[in-house]
This record gives sequence, C-alpha cells and structure tokens, in this order.
Amino acid sequence: MTQLVLAAGAFLAIHFLVAGTALRGVLVGALGERVYLALFSLASIGLFVWLVLAYGAARAAGSPLLWSAPLWAYHLVPVLMLPVILLAVAGLTTPSPTLVGGEGRLARDAAAPDHGVRGVITITRHPFLSAVALWALIHGLVNGDVAALILFATFLLLGLGGPVSIDAKRARSAGPAWEGFARTSSAVPFAAIAAGRTRLDLAGIGWGRLGLGLAVYGLLLLGGHACLVGASPMPGVLAAACPL
Repeated sequence: MTQLVLAAGAFLAIHFLVAGTALRGVLVGALGERVYLALFSLASIGLFVWLVLAYGAARAAGSPLLWSAPLWAYHLVPVLMLPVILLAVAGLTTPSPTLVGGEGRLARDAAAPDHGVRGVITITRHPFLSAVALWALIHGLVNGDVAALILFATFLLLGLGGPVSIDAKRARSAGPAWEGFARTSSAVPFAAIAAGRTRLDLAGIGWGRLGLGLAVYGLLLLGGHACLVGASPMPGVLAAACPL
C-alpha cells in the first residue's frame, strides 16, 4: 500500500506542482517547449504505469474492504459510463485550446463569434478531464477497498483539479483571447449551455465521434474491460474472462 500512496502522490505532484505552477515556465525556458513536453509526457506515462502496477500489487496483497456495493450498483455502472466514454472520445478527438499544444487556437478564434467554442467544447471546455472525474467517481463508489479508493481518488483529483490548473495557465499566457473563450464556455459540463452563453453543438460533435465512442464502449463491454482489468463490467451478466 505504501508504494501505491507514493505513486499516487508522485502522479499528482507532476501535474499540479510542475505543470500547474511557475516551475513549468522555468523548465520550458531552460529546455525549450518541445523537450519539456517530451520529458513531461515520458514522466507522466512512467508514473501512470507505476500507479497501475502499485494498485495491482496492493490488491493482490489484500486491500482492506471498507464497503461492498450491491449487485444492482455494478449493473448501473455500464449505463452511467456510456455518456462518460462518449465525452472522453469526443474530447480526445476535438481540437481545443485546453489540450496540450492547442494554445494557438485561442488567437486564431479570438475574433470568431463563438470564440472557438464548438462541438463537445459547448458541453465543457475540459471534456476529457470531466470524463476522467466522472469515471473515477462512478468506479470509486462501487469499489470499496482501500487500494481502489486511493486509485480512483487520485484520478478524481486530477479530473477536478486539472481544469482549474489549465484555466489559470491559459489565462496567464493568452490574456484577452482566453477571456473570450472562457466566457463562452464552462469548466462544469452544461453550465454554459444552462446559462445561455452557448448552445449544444451536436453537429460539431459529429456522427463520426459518436460512432467511435460507441465502438469503444462496445469493445469494453464485450471483453475489453475484462482484458484490461480482469473483471466483468456487469457481474453475473457478462463474462469476467478476457476472450483473447
């Protein structure tokens, strides 16, 4: 369990104490943007792998169980995860100023009436991180052992704190261009739509992204989840064994 706590702390630290602070600017100044991004990506991947391996080791060693969710709760998870996966896929495939390397879009779209808020960005300007937070919350509620709670709490903090960090970073670097984009969009899903600052842009999301999201969902439901984590996404209904 100690390794899991250390891995979780290191994973969060690199995102909030390096990427989310003035230290990033110091490193970019010393290394250059491309070298920094390459090293940061490698470090993030390495820490993610450490986190996953430490989680597996903690579970194998016998993670204390704090609560056990009822069977119906496990069956509800795939239903709740469908829009989450659609949001994640659309977020990863939609160009956005909040993605790595997307800062230049702010200046290009500054004069546009929608300030570049299109497609899934009309739902939230942080679609992937919002999906991460929702995924972590949903899975944390049905996995009541200590190791699982540490893992999902780590990603919940990333999904909730990441948008705050990114917004602050873009506000510092882009100024007025960011203000227009932020004013037209929202970090909280559907908040800008509810406030009348933008409209849901289903056409901008497109059938292609929705189809890809459904395909990913189907693959996870019909064996992918079992192959990745060794557990059925719907216990008692779908197989827990990897079909490969």
